[in-house]
Amino acid sequence: MNNLEKIIFSPDGEEPVEFYCLEQTVIGAKTYLLVTDEEDGDGEALILRDDSDIKDEEAVYTIVDDDLELEAVAGVFRKLLSDDGVDLDI
Repeated sequence: MNNLEKIIFSPDGEEPVEFYCLEQTVIGAKTYLLVTDEEDGDGEALILRDDSDIKDEEAVYTIVDDDLELEAVAGVFRKLLSDDGVDLDI
């Protein structure tokens, strides 16, 4: 996987972290991103939910950590990525 879109995630009060966006989907009017810390090979994966308000100048993402929401969204990403031969273990 090359030429992945890079995003900067800046958790409140913490150093910014660069992630590479593997996939994006919309579920229930919410946008979710599947991101990884490695452009190539195995890396840590996270799911981010776009919690932006229409008046926000920049996107506001939250790490999905609710078990039910995480499993539901991860299932969608697993299906999307399986077509590309990518295994997702979240």
